[in-house]
Amino acid sequence: MTISFAHSPTVTDAVARTRDYVRDVALPTETAFRGNAHELTDMQRKELQERAREYGVFAPHISTAFGGLGFDMRDRAPVFEAAGYSLFGPLGMNCAAPDEGNTHLLEQVASEEQKQRFLRPLAAGEIRSCFAMTEPAPGAGSDPTALATRAERTSAGWLINGRKWFITGANGASFAIVMARTAGEPGSRGGATMFLVDTATPGFTLVRDIDTLDESMFGGHCELVLDNLEVGHDAVLGAVDQGFDYAQVRLGPARMTHCMRWLGTARRAADYAADRAATRKAFGGRLGDLGMVQQLIADNEIDIETSRAITLKACWNIDAGVSSAQITSIAKTFVAEAVNRVVDRSFQICGALGVSGDAPLARLYREVRPFRIYDGPSETHRWAIARRVLREVERRGR
Repeated sequence: MTISFAHSPTVTDAVARTRDYVRDVALPTETAFRGNAHELTDMQRKELQERAREYGVFAPHISTAFGGLGFDMRDRAPVFEAAGYSLFGPLGMNCAAPDEGNTHLLEQVASEEQKQRFLRPLAAGEIRSCFAMTEPAPGAGSDPTALATRAERTSAGWLINGRKWFITGANGASFAIVMARTAGEPGSRGGATMFLVDTATPGFTLVRDIDTLDESMFGGHCELVLDNLEVGHDAVLGAVDQGFDYAQVRLGPARMTHCMRWLGTARRAADYAADRAATRKAFGGRLGDLGMVQQLIADNEIDIETSRAITLKACWNIDAGVSSAQITSIAKTFVAEAVNRVVDRSFQICGALGVSGDAPLARLYREVRPFRIYDGPSETHRWAIARRVLREVERRGR
Protein backbone atom coordinates (compact mmCIF):
# COMPACT_ATOMS: atom_id res chain seq x y z
CA MET A 1 0.00 0.00 0.00
CA THR A 2 1.31 3.41 -0.98
CA ILE A 3 1.73 6.02 1.74
CA SER A 4 0.26 9.36 0.69
CA PHE A 5 0.81 12.65 2.46
CA ALA A 6 -2.27 14.16 0.79
CA HIS A 7 -5.53 14.49 2.70
CA SER A 8 -9.05 14.46 1.33
CA PRO A 9 -11.04 17.68 0.91
CA THR A 10 -13.11 16.61 3.93
CA VAL A 11 -10.01 16.60 6.12
CA THR A 12 -8.51 19.82 4.75
CA ASP A 13 -11.87 21.51 5.31
CA ALA A 14 -11.91 20.22 8.90
CA VAL A 15 -8.39 21.62 9.40
CA ALA A 16 -9.53 25.05 8.15
CA ARG A 17 -12.58 25.01 10.43
CA THR A 18 -10.42 23.91 13.37
CA ARG A 19 -8.09 26.85 12.78
CA ASP A 20 -11.08 29.18 12.76
CA TYR A 21 -12.38 27.66 15.99
CA VAL A 22 -9.00 27.94 17.67
CA ARG A 23 -8.58 31.58 16.58
CA ASP A 24 -12.11 32.68 17.49
CA VAL A 25 -12.89 30.60 20.58
CA ALA A 26 -10.06 28.53 22.08
CA LEU A 27 -7.23 31.09 22.06
CA PRO A 28 -9.29 33.91 23.61
CA THR A 29 -10.47 31.53 26.36
CA GLU A 30 -6.94 30.31 26.97
CA THR A 31 -5.69 33.89 27.22
CA ALA A 32 -8.43 34.78 29.69
CA PHE A 33 -7.46 31.88 31.94
CA ARG A 34 -3.70 32.06 31.18
CA GLY A 35 -3.77 28.41 30.11
CA ASN A 36 -4.83 27.16 33.55
CA ALA A 37 -7.57 24.59 32.94
CA HIS A 38 -7.91 24.13 36.70
CA GLU A 39 -9.74 27.46 36.75
CA LEU A 40 -12.31 26.39 34.17
CA THR A 41 -15.67 25.12 35.39
CA ASP A 42 -17.37 22.11 33.84
CA MET A 43 -20.00 24.45 32.45
CA GLN A 44 -17.30 26.46 30.68
CA ARG A 45 -15.84 23.22 29.29
CA LYS A 46 -19.24 22.33 27.86
CA GLU A 47 -19.60 25.84 26.40
CA LEU A 48 -16.26 25.40 24.61
CA GLN A 49 -17.51 22.09 23.25
CA GLU A 50 -20.83 23.55 22.14
CA ARG A 51 -18.92 26.16 20.13
CA ALA A 52 -16.85 23.38 18.56
CA ARG A 53 -20.08 21.75 17.41
CA GLU A 54 -21.10 25.04 15.82
CA TYR A 55 -17.82 25.06 13.86
CA GLY A 56 -18.33 21.42 12.86
CA VAL A 57 -15.13 20.15 14.51
CA PHE A 58 -16.40 18.32 17.59
CA ALA A 59 -14.97 14.83 18.21
CA PRO A 60 -13.00 14.30 14.97
CA HIS A 61 -11.66 10.95 16.22
CA ILE A 62 -14.91 9.31 17.28
CA SER A 63 -16.89 7.16 14.87
CA THR A 64 -19.96 8.63 13.22
CA ALA A 65 -22.07 6.03 15.06
CA PHE A 66 -21.26 7.87 18.29
CA GLY A 67 -21.54 11.40 16.92
CA GLY A 68 -17.97 12.07 15.76
CA LEU A 69 -16.38 12.80 12.41
CA GLY A 70 -14.92 9.29 12.07
CA PHE A 71 -11.38 10.22 11.03
CA ASP A 72 -8.72 7.51 11.07
CA MET A 73 -5.32 8.09 12.67
CA ARG A 74 -3.69 9.60 9.58
CA ASP A 75 -6.57 12.02 8.99
CA ARG A 76 -6.64 13.03 12.65
CA ALA A 77 -3.03 14.22 12.51
CA PRO A 78 -3.47 17.65 10.86
CA VAL A 79 -6.77 18.29 12.67
CA PHE A 80 -5.30 17.50 16.10
CA GLU A 81 -2.25 19.62 15.29
CA ALA A 82 -4.50 22.55 14.40
CA ALA A 83 -6.43 21.99 17.65
CA GLY A 84 -3.19 21.91 19.66
CA TYR A 85 -2.28 25.44 18.55
CA SER A 86 -4.25 26.42 21.66
CA LEU A 87 -3.90 24.60 24.97
CA PHE A 88 -7.71 24.62 25.18
CA GLY A 89 -8.35 23.57 21.56
CA PRO A 90 -8.35 19.80 22.17
CA LEU A 91 -10.51 20.19 25.29
CA GLY A 92 -13.12 22.14 23.34
CA MET A 93 -13.12 19.59 20.52
CA ASN A 94 -13.38 16.67 22.97
CA CYS A 95 -10.12 15.20 21.69
CA ALA A 96 -7.94 15.91 24.73
CA ALA A 97 -6.28 13.31 26.93
CA PRO A 98 -7.39 11.14 28.64
CA ASP A 99 -10.92 11.09 27.17
CA GLU A 100 -9.65 10.80 23.61
CA GLY A 101 -7.64 7.66 24.38
CA ASN A 102 -10.46 6.19 26.44
CA THR A 103 -13.01 6.61 23.64
CA HIS A 104 -10.63 4.77 21.30
CA LEU A 105 -10.23 1.92 23.80
CA LEU A 106 -13.96 1.64 24.47
CA GLU A 107 -14.80 1.58 20.77
CA GLN A 108 -12.33 -1.28 20.29
CA VAL A 109 -12.93 -3.39 23.40
CA ALA A 110 -16.17 -2.54 25.25
CA SER A 111 -19.34 -4.62 25.03
CA GLU A 112 -22.39 -3.08 23.40
CA GLU A 113 -23.96 -2.47 26.81
CA GLN A 114 -20.76 -0.79 28.07
CA LYS A 115 -20.60 1.38 24.97
CA GLN A 116 -24.09 2.68 25.58
CA ARG A 117 -23.46 3.28 29.29
CA PHE A 118 -19.97 4.78 29.14
CA LEU A 119 -18.87 5.57 25.58
CA ARG A 120 -21.98 7.33 24.30
CA PRO A 121 -22.10 10.06 27.00
CA LEU A 122 -18.31 10.38 26.94
CA ALA A 123 -18.30 10.86 23.16
CA ALA A 124 -20.99 13.52 23.52
CA GLY A 125 -18.97 15.44 26.13
CA GLU A 126 -21.70 14.95 28.72
CA ILE A 127 -19.24 13.29 31.12
CA ARG A 128 -15.47 12.88 31.53
CA SER A 129 -13.28 9.90 32.34
CA CYS A 130 -9.82 8.90 33.53
CA PHE A 131 -7.44 5.98 33.00
CA ALA A 132 -6.09 4.64 36.29
CA MET A 133 -2.97 2.57 35.69
CA THR A 134 0.01 4.49 37.15
CA GLU A 135 0.90 3.86 40.80
CA PRO A 136 3.34 5.31 43.34
CA ALA A 137 6.64 3.42 43.57
CA PRO A 138 7.20 0.52 43.67
CA GLY A 139 4.01 0.10 41.62
CA ALA A 140 3.30 0.47 37.92
CA GLY A 141 4.91 3.42 36.17
CA SER A 142 7.30 3.22 33.23
CA ASP A 143 7.19 -0.53 33.87
CA PRO A 144 3.48 -1.47 33.81
CA THR A 145 4.26 -5.05 34.87
CA ALA A 146 5.01 -3.67 38.36
CA LEU A 147 1.22 -3.29 38.74
CA ALA A 148 0.39 -3.78 42.42
CA THR A 149 -3.33 -2.88 42.64
CA ARG A 150 -5.25 -6.13 43.14
CA ALA A 151 -8.73 -7.32 42.23
CA GLU A 152 -10.03 -10.42 43.97
CA ARG A 153 -12.98 -12.34 42.59
CA THR A 154 -16.06 -12.57 44.83
CA SER A 155 -19.48 -14.17 44.42
CA ALA A 156 -20.90 -10.77 43.45
CA GLY A 157 -18.03 -9.60 41.23
CA TRP A 158 -14.65 -8.16 42.22
CA LEU A 159 -13.05 -6.43 45.20
CA ILE A 160 -10.34 -3.93 44.23
CA ASN A 161 -7.61 -2.56 46.52
CA GLY A 162 -4.70 -0.31 45.65
CA ARG A 163 -3.39 3.21 45.20
CA LYS A 164 -3.07 5.17 41.95
CA TRP A 165 -1.40 8.47 41.24
CA PHE A 166 -0.85 10.89 38.38
CA ILE A 167 -4.29 9.96 37.08
CA THR A 168 -5.02 12.70 34.57
CA GLY A 169 -8.52 14.15 34.59
CA ALA A 170 -9.66 12.22 37.67
CA ASN A 171 -11.05 15.28 39.46
CA GLY A 172 -14.63 15.46 38.22
CA ALA A 173 -14.48 12.29 36.12
CA SER A 174 -17.66 10.21 36.07
CA PHE A 175 -15.88 6.91 35.56
CA ALA A 176 -12.40 5.42 35.58
CA ILE A 177 -10.83 2.60 33.61
CA VAL A 178 -8.93 0.89 36.44
CA MET A 179 -6.04 -1.49 35.80
CA ALA A 180 -5.73 -4.13 38.52
CA ARG A 181 -3.84 -7.38 38.90
CA THR A 182 -6.07 -10.45 38.81
CA ALA A 183 -3.30 -13.03 38.49
CA GLY A 184 0.42 -13.28 39.19
CA GLU A 185 2.63 -10.98 41.21
CA PRO A 186 4.15 -7.53 40.52
CA GLY A 187 6.69 -8.12 37.78
CA SER A 188 4.59 -10.74 35.98
CA ARG A 189 4.02 -9.88 32.34
CA GLY A 190 0.39 -11.01 32.36
CA GLY A 191 -2.47 -11.10 34.79
CA ALA A 192 -3.90 -7.58 34.53
CA THR A 193 -7.58 -6.77 34.00
CA MET A 194 -9.36 -3.51 33.15
CA PHE A 195 -12.45 -2.48 35.09
CA LEU A 196 -15.01 0.24 34.31
CA VAL A 197 -15.65 1.92 37.66
CA ASP A 198 -18.17 4.64 38.49
CA THR A 199 -16.19 7.17 40.54
CA ALA A 200 -19.14 7.55 42.93
CA THR A 201 -18.71 3.93 44.03
CA PRO A 202 -17.90 3.58 47.77
CA GLY A 203 -14.20 2.88 48.21
CA PHE A 204 -13.13 5.10 45.29
CA THR A 205 -11.46 8.10 46.95
CA LEU A 206 -9.67 11.06 45.37
CA VAL A 207 -6.92 11.86 47.90
CA ARG A 208 -5.45 14.98 46.29
CA ASP A 209 -4.73 16.96 43.16
CA ILE A 210 -0.99 16.67 42.65
CA ASP A 211 0.77 20.02 42.20
CA THR A 212 2.49 19.79 38.81
CA LEU A 213 4.48 21.94 36.40
CA ASP A 214 1.74 21.82 33.76
CA GLU A 215 -1.71 23.32 34.26
CA SER A 216 -3.62 22.79 31.02
CA MET A 217 -5.05 19.31 31.74
CA PHE A 218 -8.69 19.64 32.76
CA GLY A 219 -9.29 17.65 35.94
CA GLY A 220 -5.60 17.79 36.89
CA HIS A 221 -3.35 14.88 37.84
CA CYS A 222 -4.68 13.09 40.92
CA GLU A 223 -3.87 10.51 43.56
CA LEU A 224 -6.55 7.89 44.23
CA VAL A 225 -7.13 5.23 46.86
CA LEU A 226 -9.17 2.13 46.03
CA ASP A 227 -10.21 0.64 49.37
CA ASN A 228 -12.36 -2.51 49.21
CA LEU A 229 -13.95 -1.13 46.06
CA GLU A 230 -16.70 -3.53 44.99
CA VAL A 231 -17.75 -3.85 41.34
CA GLY A 232 -19.91 -6.35 39.51
CA HIS A 233 -18.85 -8.90 36.93
CA ASP A 234 -20.17 -6.54 34.25
CA ALA A 235 -17.45 -4.00 35.19
CA VAL A 236 -14.77 -6.07 33.44
CA LEU A 237 -13.66 -4.37 30.21
CA GLY A 238 -12.87 -7.06 27.66
CA ALA A 239 -11.54 -10.32 29.07
CA VAL A 240 -10.05 -11.11 32.46
CA ASP A 241 -6.22 -11.15 32.57
CA GLN A 242 -5.93 -9.43 29.17
CA GLY A 243 -5.48 -5.88 30.47
CA PHE A 244 -1.87 -5.44 29.36
CA ASP A 245 -2.85 -6.35 25.79
CA TYR A 246 -5.72 -3.85 25.86
CA ALA A 247 -3.37 -1.20 27.25
CA GLN A 248 -1.41 -1.44 24.00
CA VAL A 249 -4.63 -0.89 22.04
CA ARG A 250 -4.91 2.44 23.85
CA LEU A 251 -1.32 3.54 24.41
CA GLY A 252 0.08 3.34 20.86
CA PRO A 253 -2.59 5.57 19.29
CA ALA A 254 -2.68 7.82 22.38
CA ARG A 255 1.05 8.47 22.09
CA MET A 256 0.56 9.56 18.50
CA THR A 257 -2.35 11.86 19.30
CA HIS A 258 -0.20 13.43 22.02
CA CYS A 259 2.43 14.05 19.31
CA MET A 260 -0.18 15.65 17.05
CA ARG A 261 -1.50 18.01 19.71
CA TRP A 262 1.93 19.07 20.98
CA LEU A 263 3.07 19.67 17.41
CA GLY A 264 0.39 22.35 17.30
CA THR A 265 1.97 23.90 20.38
CA ALA A 266 5.39 23.80 18.73
CA ARG A 267 3.96 25.45 15.60
CA ARG A 268 2.49 28.24 17.71
CA ALA A 269 5.78 28.85 19.52
CA ALA A 270 7.73 28.87 16.24
CA ASP A 271 5.23 31.28 14.64
CA TYR A 272 5.44 33.65 17.59
CA ALA A 273 9.26 33.64 17.51
CA ALA A 274 9.37 34.13 13.74
CA ASP A 275 7.01 37.12 13.98
CA ARG A 276 9.20 38.59 16.69
CA ALA A 277 12.37 38.05 14.65
CA ALA A 278 10.76 39.72 11.63
CA THR A 279 9.78 42.87 13.53
CA ARG A 280 12.23 43.37 16.40
CA LYS A 281 15.01 45.84 15.57
CA ALA A 282 18.45 45.16 17.04
CA PHE A 283 22.07 45.81 16.07
CA GLY A 284 21.14 48.05 13.16
CA GLY A 285 18.58 45.74 11.54
CA ARG A 286 15.93 43.14 12.12
CA LEU A 287 16.59 40.41 14.66
CA GLY A 288 15.82 37.92 11.91
CA ASP A 289 18.72 39.20 9.82
CA LEU A 290 21.21 37.75 12.30
CA GLY A 291 22.64 34.41 11.24
CA MET A 292 22.35 32.88 14.70
CA VAL A 293 18.66 33.72 14.87
CA GLN A 294 18.10 32.37 11.36
CA GLN A 295 19.65 29.07 12.43
CA LEU A 296 17.23 28.83 15.35
CA ILE A 297 14.29 29.52 13.03
CA ALA A 298 15.52 26.97 10.48
CA ASP A 299 16.05 24.30 13.13
CA ASN A 300 12.50 24.88 14.37
CA GLU A 301 11.13 24.18 10.89
CA ILE A 302 13.32 21.08 10.51
CA ASP A 303 12.07 19.66 13.81
CA ILE A 304 8.42 20.39 13.04
CA GLU A 305 8.45 18.91 9.54
CA THR A 306 10.41 15.83 10.63
CA SER A 307 8.00 15.29 13.53
CA ARG A 308 5.01 15.52 11.18
CA ALA A 309 6.51 12.95 8.84
CA ILE A 310 7.34 10.38 11.50
CA THR A 311 3.93 10.85 13.14
CA LEU A 312 2.19 10.21 9.82
CA LYS A 313 4.31 7.09 9.26
CA ALA A 314 3.32 5.73 12.68
CA CYS A 315 -0.33 6.59 12.01
CA TRP A 316 -0.22 4.76 8.68
CA ASN A 317 1.12 1.66 10.44
CA ILE A 318 -1.70 1.79 13.01
CA ASP A 319 -4.40 2.34 10.36
CA ALA A 320 -3.02 -0.49 8.21
CA GLY A 321 -2.87 -2.90 11.13
CA VAL A 322 0.90 -3.21 10.75
CA SER A 323 2.97 -3.84 13.88
CA SER A 324 3.53 -0.37 15.30
CA ALA A 325 5.19 -0.73 18.72
CA GLN A 326 8.63 0.20 17.40
CA ILE A 327 7.59 3.14 15.22
CA THR A 328 5.31 4.64 17.88
CA SER A 329 8.14 4.47 20.43
CA ILE A 330 10.50 6.13 17.96
CA ALA A 331 7.94 8.79 17.04
CA LYS A 332 6.97 9.56 20.63
CA THR A 333 10.62 9.93 21.69
CA PHE A 334 11.61 12.10 18.74
CA VAL A 335 8.53 14.34 18.75
CA ALA A 336 8.57 14.91 22.52
CA GLU A 337 12.17 16.06 22.36
CA ALA A 338 11.69 18.03 19.13
CA VAL A 339 8.70 19.94 20.56
CA ASN A 340 10.77 20.84 23.61
CA ARG A 341 13.60 22.06 21.36
CA VAL A 342 11.24 24.20 19.28
CA VAL A 343 9.66 25.91 22.28
CA ASP A 344 13.07 26.41 23.90
CA ARG A 345 14.56 28.01 20.75
CA SER A 346 11.51 30.24 20.39
CA PHE A 347 11.91 31.28 24.00
CA GLN A 348 15.54 32.16 23.27
CA ILE A 349 14.70 34.20 20.18
CA CYS A 350 12.24 36.32 22.13
CA GLY A 351 14.60 36.98 25.04
CA ALA A 352 13.07 38.88 27.96
CA LEU A 353 9.68 38.99 26.22
CA GLY A 354 9.66 35.18 26.17
CA VAL A 355 10.25 35.03 29.91
CA SER A 356 7.39 37.43 30.62
CA GLY A 357 3.69 36.79 30.86
CA ASP A 358 3.18 39.18 27.93
CA ALA A 359 4.03 36.30 25.59
CA PRO A 360 2.59 32.76 25.64
CA LEU A 361 6.01 31.07 25.51
CA ALA A 362 6.56 30.67 29.26
CA ARG A 363 3.13 29.04 29.48
CA LEU A 364 3.89 26.70 26.55
CA TYR A 365 7.34 25.90 27.94
CA ARG A 366 5.73 24.75 31.19
CA GLU A 367 3.24 22.53 29.37
CA VAL A 368 5.53 20.72 26.91
CA ARG A 369 8.33 19.77 29.30
CA PRO A 370 6.36 16.95 30.98
CA PHE A 371 5.67 15.37 27.55
CA ARG A 372 9.15 13.86 27.75
CA ILE A 373 7.92 11.99 30.85
CA TYR A 374 4.24 11.26 30.13
CA ASP A 375 3.36 8.13 28.14
CA GLY A 376 6.82 6.75 28.79
CA PRO A 377 10.02 8.70 29.44
CA SER A 378 12.41 9.03 26.51
CA GLU A 379 14.87 6.75 28.29
CA THR A 380 12.29 3.96 28.64
CA HIS A 381 11.37 4.20 24.97
CA ARG A 382 15.03 4.13 23.94
CA TRP A 383 15.55 1.01 26.05
CA ALA A 384 12.53 -0.66 24.40
CA ILE A 385 13.66 0.41 20.90
CA ALA A 386 17.12 -1.05 21.42
CA ARG A 387 15.74 -4.30 22.84
CA ARG A 388 13.57 -4.83 19.76
CA VAL A 389 16.55 -4.23 17.48
CA LEU A 390 18.70 -6.70 19.40
CA ARG A 391 15.93 -9.32 19.44
CA GLU A 392 15.63 -9.00 15.66
CA VAL A 393 19.41 -9.44 15.30
CA GLU A 394 19.22 -12.60 17.43
CA ARG A 395 16.27 -13.90 15.41
CA ARG A 396 18.12 -13.40 12.12
CA GLY A 397 21.18 -15.06 13.58
CA ARG A 398 19.23 -18.17 14.48
